[in-house]
Amino acid sequence: MTTQNHTRDQTGDDPAHTSATGAGGTAGPTGERTVPGTDLDAEGLAALARQLRVDAVRAADAAGSGHPTSSMSAADLGAVLLARHLRFDFDRPDHPGNDRLVLSKGHASPLLYAMYRAVGAVDDDELLTYRQLGSRLEGHPTPRLPWVDVATGSLGQGLPVGVGMALAGKRLDQLPYRVYVLCGDSEMAEGSVWEAVEHAAYNHLDNLTLVVDVNRLGQRGPTRHEHDLGAYQRRLHAFGWHTIEVDGHDLDAVDRAFAEARSTVREPTAILAATRKGRGVAAVEDKEGFHGKPLKDTAEAIEELGGRPGIRISAQRPPDGDRPKAERATPELPRYDLGDEVATRNAYGEALAALGSARGEVVALDAEVSDSTRAEFFAKAHPERYFECYIAEQQLVAAAVGLQTRGYVPYASTFAAFLTRAHDFLRMAAVSRAGINMVGSHAGIAIGQDGPSQMGVEDLAMFRSVHGSTVLYPCDANQTAKLVAGMADLEGVRYLRTSRGEMPVIYGPDEEFPAGGSKVLREHGDDDRATVVAAGVTVHEALKAADLLAEYGIPVRVVDLYSVKPVDADTLNQAAGVTGCLLTVEDHHPEGGIGDAVAEVFSDGRPAPRLTRLAVRNMPGSATPEEQLHEAGIDAEAIVAAVKLLVERVVAP
Repeated sequence: MTTQNHTRDQTGDDPAHTSATGAGGTAGPTGERTVPGTDLDAEGLAALARQLRVDAVRAADAAGSGHPTSSMSAADLGAVLLARHLRFDFDRPDHPGNDRLVLSKGHASPLLYAMYRAVGAVDDDELLTYRQLGSRLEGHPTPRLPWVDVATGSLGQGLPVGVGMALAGKRLDQLPYRVYVLCGDSEMAEGSVWEAVEHAAYNHLDNLTLVVDVNRLGQRGPTRHEHDLGAYQRRLHAFGWHTIEVDGHDLDAVDRAFAEARSTVREPTAILAATRKGRGVAAVEDKEGFHGKPLKDTAEAIEELGGRPGIRISAQRPPDGDRPKAERATPELPRYDLGDEVATRNAYGEALAALGSARGEVVALDAEVSDSTRAEFFAKAHPERYFECYIAEQQLVAAAVGLQTRGYVPYASTFAAFLTRAHDFLRMAAVSRAGINMVGSHAGIAIGQDGPSQMGVEDLAMFRSVHGSTVLYPCDANQTAKLVAGMADLEGVRYLRTSRGEMPVIYGPDEEFPAGGSKVLREHGDDDRATVVAAGVTVHEALKAADLLAEYGIPVRVVDLYSVKPVDADTLNQAAGVTGCLLTVEDHHPEGGIGDAVAEVFSDGRPAPRLTRLAVRNMPGSATPEEQLHEAGIDAEAIVAAVKLLVERVVAP
């Protein structure tokens, strides 16, 4: 690999760089001269790259932490992209025609912030607040900055999210914006990257460009393939990508590579750029032991880099254009008659199809189980807004996150058990302030004979732990339909848990179910001896138990806690005050589910009732749904026995 050095002798903030940046332009308040990026000649482009390195070094030095060397390796790539190819109106970050840039190697945030400074979006004072309390310039980028679509930093997520953005541009917006993803070579070991690679090629996303900064060094030493660009090329090419191998410090070659990517049709493009970590400073360049550390002598490093050119450029603006206007009306939800036997998964699919008819921004995704989750109802009604992600749950969640950045309202479904694979993507979706609707079907042991590998008994805990999430668990079809429609207007990560088996309809179609609410299904006033709190399938077991207990002269209150998060604390407090005893019953492990949600209500000093929890504590095998519930001790018979014991303890001397 031949490496060219594009630096020139220059020190300090010398503004005499006009020959390097092209003639003309507008003088800024500090003597900087703003010029169109496309007017930069070769010398000016090299000066911009040098400035990005210098500013990355300065930002990390001011913070006393950060990853300047990882930023320095990609500075030439960033300079060429920013000046010559990225079409983005920084005054209008929500412009529908803007290209998208995802910094998948989020630890290289000093480079991204230096790029923002170069276009005037961030000033020098703010640049030097990097990593400080209250600063928008966090250690890894987040959407606190209006030009950042998604949070990055958990490696291997940028490309899968970029695929979602590219799908939006290609299939929905039908606008010519491009999606650029800059990732590191270390994260190419993540399985989620290869889920995205295959998905992008299968969908012919020629509006997607992956730029791999192959700088050879990871956190603790060399990467798996070091500078062997062919190793990456062979893998990507096998998946159907157009690949370009390039010296990542040859600005002209990088420029040509971006142009080639833009002209490639029916294939996504990967630019494989061989670079050197810490480029431009001999003490750290291509040397181990400097990952995640500021440079020891910043002034000396800046002098070695050639000083601070003080370049300010104006970015290219996207062409005029707008996305199609989405229709929006009140959905005509399906209506189910009292006493009908309907699976909540069926109600989900039918309600989602109806919602899609009323709201054009609603899209659906599934992981090749749409015939089971019933997302197939939406797929048949609105095929242009349905996305098949196949058995790739990380890509499923990431695509939903990418689609919502473009203004769509995604509903992504698979078996509840398999969403555990994508927990890190859900965690990062919350960091991204993303609004996505996740739907887990076949939840709990009530699915029956399929056995424990198919049973989601950890999902409530997983989604409750996600920051700002909403967790909903309906017990009948009308309730499900209303919750599906209501989810569309909630914020953050929303989760709906649906069931495989048919259950009786117990609510009328006009009943309302706001998030954070509950329904009291049995109540006898002050005579109630205990309160049974249930959700989903166990609501019906609780109602059966209440009828049996009434025969024993033990009146109980039954609460349908369909909103597991946020929980209806007022109703639970009132029930606890009257009955003094609460029994939770759930088709879920005891850790993190309904029992914990109820217990947390009384953990802040409120008077605590006697609390007993029934949950799935055994390791189930294959059996009928009824046998499963009985074996786990969460059926009506178990509820009756537990309430009797609970009441006896309360009245015992």
